Amino acid sequence: MATRLKLYSFWRSSCSHRVRIALNLKGLDYEYKPVNLLADKQSDPEFEKLNPIKYVPALVDGETVVADSFAILLYLEDKYPEHPLLPQDPTKKALNIQIASIVGSSIQPLQNYPVLNFIEEKLDSQEKVKWTQYHINRGFTALEKLLKGCTTTYATGDEIQLVCALIKDA
Repeated sequence: MATRLKLYSFWRSSCSHRVRIALNLKGLDYEYKPVNLLADKQSDPEFEKLNPIKYVPALVDGETVVADSFAILLYLEDKYPEHPLLPQDPTKKALNIQIASIVGSSIQPLQNYPVLNFIEEKLDSQEKVKWTQYHINRGFTALEKLLKGCTTTYATGDEIQLVCALIKDA
């Protein structure tokens, strides 16, 4: 009998959101394991064993532990191919992965508590807001250019795809 998936997650984490969305789109049953980042619970030894960098989310599937939302999404796609989130068409698949990379590398990290706390130590509040907005807007501008002209039901096609778990209302 298969063991139930366990998702270690924080309710305010956009990285955790995308994994929960994908799990639900794939119809996979999972146990939600809260990790309160505001109470520094990611530093608990039990969680650190799952993810030494101490970020959420982390997914436990039997003996397999996968951390990092993008790695989890790709793992779920391979391990649970029913209800695929990546299209078969190589061009559309590449677009989904490119968007995931922009969100995961250029937009979302700049909203993480460690980054914002570090920036707050270096800049005053107004400069912090300007710095954050500049970098995040740069990522969203790139996404808008990539998606310009898309006339499908969803951002990259007429079916829900990976990008829908990464961009709200995609």
